[in-house]
Amino acid sequence: MGRPFLILQLRPEIEASDDEFAAILRKPGLREDEVLRLCLDRETLPETLDPADFAGVIVGGGPGCVSDAPQDKTEIEAKIEAEVLSLMPEITARDIPFLGCCYGIGILGHHLGGEVSKARYGEPVGTADCRLTDAGRADPLLRGVPDRFAAFVGHKEAAQALPPDCVHLVEAPSCPIQMFRHKQNVYATQFHPEADAAGFETRINIYKHKGYFRPEEAGALIAMCRAADVTAPERILRNFVTRYRG
Repeated sequence: MGRPFLILQLRPEIEASDDEFAAILRKPGLREDEVLRLCLDRETLPETLDPADFAGVIVGGGPGCVSDAPQDKTEIEAKIEAEVLSLMPEITARDIPFLGCCYGIGILGHHLGGEVSKARYGEPVGTADCRLTDAGRADPLLRGVPDRFAAFVGHKEAAQALPPDCVHLVEAPSCPIQMFRHKQNVYATQFHPEADAAGFETRINIYKHKGYFRPEEAGALIAMCRAADVTAPERILRNFVTRYRG
């Protein structure tokens, strides 16, 4: 058996975290014995953990924002952010395979010195009209992904521009920086590559009092999810696992 993948989860809401983890396994065909799962809201990174010991690192989404002022972050949010950021110097310096999803793009962009803020490009819960850039069409993680596809989004902050030394892979009118690559193996997406309609419905019910939308809009958003055709993004997750598994 090859090296496992490290799955870092940043959601304090257990039902949402479990549903996300199940999707991260199911969409690329990972088995539980192929991963190490760490839920950073209730677990701490082992002092001996070396990201180079893993086939790749996948960071899920979460309600935190790296651009929030320190005094506005809960103790749990501050802990989660600090622990993920502590791994980024090693990951980027050694070009260790990494895929950050939604909150993960904020983590990576912030670490690389890019502007991540709520100034512009926050997207309400829904779908983004994503399009591959020329570089995206040539990137192995986007092999088999159509030039234009829908992806589930919902975030308050965003990368305001492409961070330094990165390649822009996917764009959308609602939020230009939807996916980028640093060096050859470090990736991040603003959209959720693991999310399908059922998973996003679960999150809508869990986060309806978290300020992403008015609670009375939950029913309409769930209907939108059920009607949306969102299947292409999961190929990115599958390509990541296939590329680095062996």
